[in-house]
This record gives sequence, C-alpha cells and structure tokens, in this order.
Amino acid sequence: MDLSCPLPEDPADCITLGHGGGGRLSQRLLEEIFLPAFGTMGPEHALDAFTVGATSGKMAFSTDSHVVHPLFFPGGDIGKLAVCGTVNDLAMSGARPRWLSVGFILEEGLPMETLRKVVDSMAATAKAAGVSIVAGDTKVVERGKADGLYLTTAGIGTVAREVELVPGRITPGDTVIVSGDIGRHGMAIMAQREGLAFDAPLVSDCAPLHEAVQGLLDARVPVRCLRDCTRGGLATVLVELARQSGRCLHLEEAAVPVTETVRAACELLGIDPLYVANEGCFVAVVANEMASEALDRLRDAGFPEATRIGEVASEGDGAGRLFLQNAFGIRRPLDLISGEQLPRIC
Repeated sequence: MDLSCPLPEDPADCITLGHGGGGRLSQRLLEEIFLPAFGTMGPEHALDAFTVGATSGKMAFSTDSHVVHPLFFPGGDIGKLAVCGTVNDLAMSGARPRWLSVGFILEEGLPMETLRKVVDSMAATAKAAGVSIVAGDTKVVERGKADGLYLTTAGIGTVAREVELVPGRITPGDTVIVSGDIGRHGMAIMAQREGLAFDAPLVSDCAPLHEAVQGLLDARVPVRCLRDCTRGGLATVLVELARQSGRCLHLEEAAVPVTETVRAACELLGIDPLYVANEGCFVAVVANEMASEALDRLRDAGFPEATRIGEVASEGDGAGRLFLQNAFGIRRPLDLISGEQLPRIC
C-alpha cells in the first residue's frame, strides 16, 4: 500500500479551483496576470463595471461568465443567474442596465428542452429587469467538455453624470450597510448538489438589484461605494473595499443577518457564512448622517432585512484592513480566503 501523499501543486504554476473562489488566489490572478496586460483599468474598477464619460452622459460596461452546477436550483437557474449577475454588476457602478449580450457554450448531447428552459428564464428575467438582450453567439463543444451549458453575458448601462461610486470616496465615520441576509445562494446550490434537506428550504436570493440602487441614488443618499456580495461573500467584498480605500472597516458580527437555515447548513459543512456567495445582496457604504434614510429606502424597495453592519474607523486605525467584532467585544482581523469553499456556484 502506497501511503505517500503528493505535495499540492504550486498555485503559481497552474490554475486551480481556488483561482475561481474570489479570494486570495483570485486577487493574485488579477494583479499578476490581467491588470499588467490590460492596464487601461485600475483594480478599483475591475470587480463590477467600468464607466466611461460621454457628451450625453456616462456609460457603464460589464461582462461575466457563469458555470453553475447544477443548472437549475431552488430560486433560479443558470439563465436567471446570468442576467441578474450582469445587471447587478452594472448597478454597482450606479448604472441603469439597458442592453445585454449572451454567448452560449453548449455541450453535445444537451437536451433541447433544457436549453429552451434556460432561454425562457433569461427572457423572463430580462423583461422583469427592464433590459433587452440584443446580441449573442453560440458554440457547441464535444460531449463531456462543458458540463451541459456555460454562459457569458455582457451588459451596457447608462449612468447619471454626477454619480461616482468608487472605494476612494469612503470616509472615516461612514456606515456600512448590507441589503439583506447573507449566504443563501451558495448554500442553496450546495444543498441541491449534495441532496441535503432542511426543515426550512434553502432558496437562492438570485435577483436584480438595480431598482434598489436607483432608489438610493434618487433619494440623494450620499453613497460612497457599492459592491454585490457574489464570489467570496460579504467578508471578501469588505476586505477588498478596505484595501482599495486604505480605510479600516469594522464589522459587527451580531448585526450581520444570517437565517437559521443558512447558519445550520454552514455549521453542518464547516463553512463560514461570511465567505459564502450571494446573488441578490449588496453592500453600501454611505454617509453616517443618511444611514437611516438609506435603510428606509431599501426596506421600501423590498429589502426588509437591510441592516447597518459596521462602520469606517478613524484615520490611522488599522488602515486598509477589515476587523470583525463578536458579541463579547473581541475584535479580530478578517482576510481573503486562500482556496475555494464552494466551487461552481455562479
């Protein structure tokens, strides 16, 4: 019997699943491969959408790929996920989404009925979100090469000229808000994949977010920055905002909304819900004096779980870092995770 254990491959030498998790390896991929080659954008713009000025106003552009397994899950499917993902990326730049394109990578043997259901779901989601799918492409690969179906979407939105939502605008004293409970998408995918059942069903939060964002902007809430909590979850988004802004962010653990079902599923699987992906949840950093107004606007827009979860600390206090304070007042730093907690969830 061979009891030897091979050393893990150096993630610097090849792509691993961890490079898709939104954590430390994803950040290395961005900083060491993509940004040096495509140097037209800074890291603060590389996460969601890129905005450019024009005489008639600003436009935002974004693109995303989707490899979720299984293709259908409680609360959505790969088609709904693709539309919501790109709509939400545009929304995080303050844009109102207008047009989408989609590329289909189809695997030989995919049932036509499966494709029809995905396409119908995309059409219905786009209509509900007020966006048009105006261009696309289709490729077919050999059996076993695409896990049935992959999608790539790109989107264009329009941005009011005065809107600028970037980490550099984050200011000491600002309030950190999350629009809803966390972890539902990732745990719904995991439960479906592994055949796990709970007393209360796990349903993905997959939904478009642009109307909620526009409600904040229309109310003139001083929004500094927005991020949707997808790959890597809430903690990863806040770590990135702390680094990009050079500010210290404090997160109150007891304030973060997590349903009992998600908490139970995470405890069962040994997963931290702070790092689990969402597809209908975003973080807003807003001026403290308008935090209550922001929460009221979000709740009126259909986000009853919108909650104040933290603040931006004073100058010089742990600059560029995220700290989590528990119910006992103990504070510890949070960082990007190194690997992939839940692969193939978006």
